Amino acid sequence: MTRVVLAPDSFKGTITAADAVAALADGWATVEPDAEFVHRPMADGGEGTVAAFAAAVPGAERMPVTVDGPAGAPIDTAWLLLPADAETPGGTAVVDLASTSGIELLDELRPADADTTGFGQAIAAALDHGVSRVIVGIGSSASTDGGTGMLTALGARFLDAAGAPVARGARGLLDLASVDLDGLRVAPEVRVLTDVTNPLVGPRGAAAVFGPQKGLLPDDIERVDAALARLAGLLCLDSSLPGSGAAGGTGAALVAWGAALAPGAAEVADLVGIESAIRGADVVITGEGSYDGQSGDGKVPSFIAGLAASAGSTALLAAGRITDDSDTTLFTASVSLTALAGSSAAALAEPAHWLREAGALLARSR
Repeated sequence: MTRVVLAPDSFKGTITAADAVAALADGWATVEPDAEFVHRPMADGGEGTVAAFAAAVPGAERMPVTVDGPAGAPIDTAWLLLPADAETPGGTAVVDLASTSGIELLDELRPADADTTGFGQAIAAALDHGVSRVIVGIGSSASTDGGTGMLTALGARFLDAAGAPVARGARGLLDLASVDLDGLRVAPEVRVLTDVTNPLVGPRGAAAVFGPQKGLLPDDIERVDAALARLAGLLCLDSSLPGSGAAGGTGAALVAWGAALAPGAAEVADLVGIESAIRGADVVITGEGSYDGQSGDGKVPSFIAGLAASAGSTALLAAGRITDDSDTTLFTASVSLTALAGSSAAALAEPAHWLREAGALLARSR
């Protein structure tokens, strides 16, 4: 009997990791009905991080909160309260940027004005509750504001040359002249789950690499990159720090607040017991919405493939799309839902259906 571990990330904006696991298992079972399936939905700090913790930790409680979304309009969301223990008498809060200031919350891209205020408001709500530790996931950002919105919600002030607060988002960064941290709330233990290792500035920085995804034009990128460098100077930060460019520079802002950056996939994997689940598995299936040139840089599929290789298991990939610049040599077989469905639109319209088809195809590939 084949033991199959299913450990995909969510397919951003289309299907959750848990539902992707179920669909892949259903598809595989049509080919091999007696296979043993081990469900381990994953996340790496982006969309689905709160859900992964909620599924893995008994007694976790969703805490509703209303925050300013990335475009400034109120949205209803939640942070997650993990039970208290001897080390965390106030409990642990899990807050993800995706559900508070994420790009999927926008009707249209707002490269100049989107910001991370809502993310900071959710963190502030957790602090008001009295938590002892905060775990934050910072994938799926909508903005390149250097985390200034988040820090503003926590009491910092970002000022222009006249001493007035700057506008929200990247637009405000361009006018930034000084920073006042006197009112910034004291950070408890804060751990940051991030899916990238990019620095804050430069050719691999937040503006250059991720800015275009958020709508920044080539002329904007150079100005925003310079503004992020100025922000780093004002916050006394090393702009080359790996991970500081995550979430439009929010990684840097969190470090300035006193947080520690950690690889998101590894942290979540440890929580849900991925390594022990893979040990002894015949096959491990992972995946994500877009497997591309960035997927080998700290994201779920490459991390899971590495664990599978160490355990002597066969690693397989199912992704919404697989781009030409991606490295699929980590996997014995891979399936693109876009190729399977015939178009991106068709794959996006019925992700569960095409994941079932992918599961069956991967089962036949062995």
